[in-house]
Amino acid sequence: MDTTTIEETPRLSDFALEIPERLIAQFPSERRDHSRLMVLDRGNEAIGHHHFYELPEFLDQGDVLVLNDTRVFPARLYATKDRTAAQIEVF
Repeated sequence: MDTTTIEETPRLSDFALEIPERLIAQFPSERRDHSRLMVLDRGNEAIGHHHFYELPEFLDQGDVLVLNDTRVFPARLYATKDRTAAQIEVF
């Protein structure tokens, strides 16, 4: 497995993502197997966009598929930044 060394302390801004509202699912697909599936080819680092009904095409003999059917716990975590004393919400 490859390792990465972090040269500096990560900043909160490093994790800020601008995602257009239209790309954020607001409700499940009517046909769940038509939900989108992003696939990374680790051999050439190519990213492909597919659907969940195509999942079996990406599995090989001996692969392990782990399913997670947990739900999001409705909770918020509030914190204070050390340097600025700014109040932040982590969710």
